[in-house]
Amino acid sequence: MEIPRAVEYILSHLEYNGFQGYLIGGSTRDIFNYKSPKDYDICTDATPEQVKKLFLKSYDTGIKHGTVTIVLKDENYEEVSYEITSMRREGVYKDNRSPEEVFYTDKLEEDVARRDFTINSIAIDVNRNVYDYFGGLKDIENKIIRCVGNSDDRFNEDSLRMMRAIRLSTQHNFTIEENTFKSIIKNAYLIQMISKERIRDELCKILMSNIPSNGIRLLQETGLLQYIIPELCECVGFEQHNHNHDKDVFEHILSVLDNTPPILNIRLSALLHDIAKPMCFTLDENNIGHFYYHHIEGEKLTEEISTRLKFDNKTINDVKILVREHMFSFNEESKIKTSVIKKFINRVGIDNLENLFCLRIADIKGSKNKDQNKIDNVTFLVGECHRIIAEKQPLTVKDLKINGYDLMELGIEQGFMIGKILNGLLEKVLENYELNDRDVLLDIVKKEYLN
Repeated sequence: MEIPRAVEYILSHLEYNGFQGYLIGGSTRDIFNYKSPKDYDICTDATPEQVKKLFLKSYDTGIKHGTVTIVLKDENYEEVSYEITSMRREGVYKDNRSPEEVFYTDKLEEDVARRDFTINSIAIDVNRNVYDYFGGLKDIENKIIRCVGNSDDRFNEDSLRMMRAIRLSTQHNFTIEENTFKSIIKNAYLIQMISKERIRDELCKILMSNIPSNGIRLLQETGLLQYIIPELCECVGFEQHNHNHDKDVFEHILSVLDNTPPILNIRLSALLHDIAKPMCFTLDENNIGHFYYHHIEGEKLTEEISTRLKFDNKTINDVKILVREHMFSFNEESKIKTSVIKKFINRVGIDNLENLFCLRIADIKGSKNKDQNKIDNVTFLVGECHRIIAEKQPLTVKDLKINGYDLMELGIEQGFMIGKILNGLLEKVLENYELNDRDVLLDIVKKEYLN
């Protein structure tokens, strides 16, 4: 049982000064689940003020609920932060999120009784003694997510715990215990009491897990999804009636999601790329389903959903582009014009290209035929885009070797005509980048616009 030296020092220092100290929460869960903890949570019977006196550098991070962050230097002399929380009992919860009062205690069992899941309630002291009051070790062994005590009480205290149960299940490939699962279904509506920011953060963690479809499916089965992304619920069971698909819209989305790399913008766009299909569905005279302009409507829905979930503006904009452009396709290699590829790069943005290619390939793999020719065409396009960018070929008006001031020196008045001319020059340069020479462009202007 390896514990970092800094954590061992904290526990020893607490014990030396007459206090209890325990490693607890996700770190102990990960240790017994044979994973490397990302951080280490420590609880103690020392009060926050006593903790601050014991360590040279500290600051308040959750002092209202007994949490102090201390700063130590690791073996590389870099500062590392550790949260130390005073053991406590909790009063009545408000807003399904946090207790109105906390009461400090010196009894470890009282502290762990307030925690969310048994697998997070295991404590370890500096001597490697293990304290497991609620069967967390057995649940880790059996890969089970189970609430500490009464599930309804735990979810009423903090309703985000319902999403956290699904997230932990998805991340660790654990099964949610039956009573806990039923309690999530029963209390799903309470998620509406939780801030959109906290919901967003849990959703992102689910999306970044190894098999994100497991988490999204659990959100749907428990009824939580209808309060988070109700638009996605419309896709469940929606048959596509198209020879290119052997799955309903929801199952296709999940298949695409699992075929993407763990990059948040790609995962988020995969989740939303076909979200507008139900509203765009039509059947032709041969009973074949079509979803005309679903990528355009999907862009609008993506903005609404990601704004509602409080994503930052850059993420919203980038994901919107991925959803809008996910249908891109080109003819045979020999027919792809360089100018068309350049316009494509402009539309998507250089920084967004690789993400779009990953989404497109995942979309193809999530379809019935998994058409290798389509994947090959994407691969060819990747190469062409890389070549154009590496050669620093002009892509926008800003890349032209002349600008509006040059045109005004030729006697062209500032205004609409300047933009029209520059855009016209760009069209020519996109077709033949060798035209992007100052003298050549000025000569074109004189011949075509000043005669």
